[in-house]
Amino acid sequence: MRTNKIELKNIRKGFNSNKGLLQVVEDVSLTVGDGEFVAIVGPSGCGKSTLMNMIAGFTQSDSGSILIDGAPRTKPSPKGILISQHGSIFPWLTVQQNLMFGLNDHPRADKQGVADHYAAMVGLKGFENSYPHELSGGMLKRAELARAFAVKPEILYMDEPFSALDALMNLRMRNELLRILAEERHTVMLITHDVEEAIHLADRIMVLSPRPTKIQATFIVDLPHPRKLTSPEVQELRVAILHELGVDRNAD
Repeated sequence: MRTNKIELKNIRKGFNSNKGLLQVVEDVSLTVGDGEFVAIVGPSGCGKSTLMNMIAGFTQSDSGSILIDGAPRTKPSPKGILISQHGSIFPWLTVQQNLMFGLNDHPRADKQGVADHYAAMVGLKGFENSYPHELSGGMLKRAELARAFAVKPEILYMDEPFSALDALMNLRMRNELLRILAEERHTVMLITHDVEEAIHLADRIMVLSPRPTKIQATFIVDLPHPRKLTSPEVQELRVAILHELGVDRNAD
């Protein structure tokens, strides 16, 4: 049985607007086990990213508590790395230099070794001295994954990290992520609007309600990897999640 890595208790968050207080997150409680992969899906604008930013420590909740390893979370921590859809690769640094960034407790020779190891792990061997403008979109996302894993985070926060990629590259990056997670243990929280992506990757899927958001439903994905996305089990789960999101059961 997994111990709890992340625990949210009665989290609420609102923002001031010209029409008064806009309540975004309403009384959300959840736990994520150590080494578990949890995906969160919900309608556009429901507060998914706000919730993720609170868990990662970039935004403070109005009330409730967030615990990481049983201790209150009040600010970002080196234990967790956030990968967003916007990207965070520095354009003035090479792939190797980007991957070395943040490895401040390593001697330079060790930094290079760690950077080159993770570059190879994500298929960027031979591109260590390339600059971001010389890479494709998919290669940039690989570099971002490699940089995140290089600092050995205990928790990986992913906010629609592959949404800007085309369908084929999105699938390749999902498979890349699963391959790395099979080699290294991390707790992962994924925000996505893509139900298929959530089913492909996660151990558990939480569906959020429209704003002010609450956890509307939870689905256990008890299917071994690699998952065949055309299987009847996957399609049945997909239809059930889409139904929770208000999409007709007969929709494609």
